Amino acid sequence: MAKTAVFLDRDGVLNIEAGYIHNVEDLHLIPGVAEAIKRLNDLKIFCCLVSNQSGPARNYYPVSHIDALHDRLKDLLLAQGGAKLDALYYCPYLSPSTGGINPDFTRWTTWRKPNTGMLVAAAWEHNLDLKRSFMVGDKATDVDLAHNAGLKGILVKTGYGKQVLKGDYQHYTRPDYIAENLADGVNWICSVI
Repeated sequence: MAKTAVFLDRDGVLNIEAGYIHNVEDLHLIPGVAEAIKRLNDLKIFCCLVSNQSGPARNYYPVSHIDALHDRLKDLLLAQGGAKLDALYYCPYLSPSTGGINPDFTRWTTWRKPNTGMLVAAAWEHNLDLKRSFMVGDKATDVDLAHNAGLKGILVKTGYGKQVLKGDYQHYTRPDYIAENLADGVNWICSVI
């Protein structure tokens, strides 16, 4: 039987929003995130990171730097709450019209949110039921991604979430739930599954 999943954006949802993180040590978890993910782990709900990471396309840093940031993220989740992500997907690509300049990473792709490529790949590779799954993010594109793939979309007020609610980044998105933070979002998920 296909599994329920919680897909998680990275910056502003799991770690403190800090723009493009050039030093690995500058990645810090938002308080309560590790415990929230551990709660999902204990319920055997598949936890999957899905993140747009355009740093390589903008020539800010190589893909290996993103991998190092994700290694730190995994280490912090384990150390602070005994939590783990079951899978990580990210999109290092950016179209030319939106700022891509590195030819190795400048292209149109179905993986860039709000396109559904990362979710489809995860569902295929891990036997996930998208219709019974959730997407948690701090941007309208995260909620748009959820709705494009048939998931429930949760907008957290951490990161850019409060600006989305004020209309600064609105894409006519209506979240299924607005959460103070990831822990609040996990509470809501647990109440509806």
